[in-house]
Amino acid sequence: MRRRVWGLAIVSYALLLALSIFTRMKMPAGEYASDVGRLMEIRVHKVVHIEQTDDIVDALAEAKRKKLPISVSGARHSQGGQTLYENAIVLDMKGYDRILHIDEDRKLIRVQSGATWEKIQKAIQPLGLAMRIMQSQNLFTVGGSMSVNAHGRDLGEGPLIDSVESFRLLLASGEKLQISRTENAELFPLVIGGYGLFGIILDADLRLTDDAVYKKHVVPLDYQAFPEYFREQVLRSPDSVMAIARMSVAPDSFLKDMFVTAYLKTDEALTEDLAELNDERFVGITKFAFGLSRKFDWGKGAVWRLQKKGYLVEEEERISRNNAMRPAASFMEYADTQKTDLLQEYFIPVDRFLPFVDGLRRIVREDELNLLNVTIRYVPKNKEAMLSYAGHDSYAFVLLFNTKRTAPALQRMELSTRRLIDLALEQGGTYYLPYQLYGTTRQIKEAYPNIDAFYVAKRVWDPGLLFMNELYARYGR
Repeated sequence: MRRRVWGLAIVSYALLLALSIFTRMKMPAGEYASDVGRLMEIRVHKVVHIEQTDDIVDALAEAKRKKLPISVSGARHSQGGQTLYENAIVLDMKGYDRILHIDEDRKLIRVQSGATWEKIQKAIQPLGLAMRIMQSQNLFTVGGSMSVNAHGRDLGEGPLIDSVESFRLLLASGEKLQISRTENAELFPLVIGGYGLFGIILDADLRLTDDAVYKKHVVPLDYQAFPEYFREQVLRSPDSVMAIARMSVAPDSFLKDMFVTAYLKTDEALTEDLAELNDERFVGITKFAFGLSRKFDWGKGAVWRLQKKGYLVEEEERISRNNAMRPAASFMEYADTQKTDLLQEYFIPVDRFLPFVDGLRRIVREDELNLLNVTIRYVPKNKEAMLSYAGHDSYAFVLLFNTKRTAPALQRMELSTRRLIDLALEQGGTYYLPYQLYGTTRQIKEAYPNIDAFYVAKRVWDPGLLFMNELYARYGR
């Protein structure tokens, strides 16, 4: 009897193994790739880890020979397939990260596009220099930040395009072009904020400024007092350099209680201790507390009280410009198999702050969304990029949601996101494109009135559609 059972087990196992091998043989060649949101897993032809320019040229030649598309990726923190495409050769640019030149007199740095802001800061900090504009976290690549035209915290600086002097681009034809506001200028506003659809950014010249000592000034207030306070006490203050606001997601003060942290200029000398780049502290404890807020309302309340108290304790603290531009981010890392965190960002004209917040509160409650975090930054008007999101002086609302990864939950999230996009559009604002592709064709055209001209330019510069991603596949095709 035992021999018969074992025999059946062996036969069954052999059949399953044969079926598995046959299935794999029938599947198309390639590998799966995803991004930080882990919602869009795409079978790509292969991922090529770029270390030198020849690697890029070889990948381009292979793609043409095999008639395959190319997608370009950096840190892969876009969450809607902006760095991926089905059956594409995906270029992982993170190893293409050399610091090529620093001109201290002109305050310019030339870097390869895979360099992170972290690496740049380490290179310029000993020279007493800092970035004029960089993304709020320093783990992103320069090429990725240029492709989404990221913005930062500096009140006097707009999106990243403001601080780009020039860059080199590898076109679909194989030609390498130097691009600036005066040389091949038509490509400048297309590539910056162009999501990798016009070519591969090889390296870029970025403008720097002096590192300096700032003083933190933290003010708690009710959301209704925020517009006047920010206008009078922050924007009109000659000493204000940077600012960020945070809103409560705790049930008893939901989107009403908030505080503003401003960074004020000082005449103090930049000491060695202040200039040293700080590493994140208390990551484990912060990650644990933030995890509680994903699951429990009382967790959201506890996190808000700790967060608010912590920032108030830092009142009058001195901090270098470099450190003010590298806030903690590791505590937000999240790898739950059943849930995911989704970022969204909305740009709202400054005079429409209150109606947007009231509408946001209503939608989140009605749709029972799990909103974890809200930060607000000021973005001055800038229309230089063709896909500009800053048509007005705006407040950028960065929202972090947590949701299940099931199909019904994601469908609800998609419908809720469309409500939030409509809310932003009703207030004369727009929404950011590096995240989930939940907006409708009507919404993206209303938010980005130049997008049809952007599509036309794409087909002029890349008629064979060599450079592809899911964003263009969703809207541009």
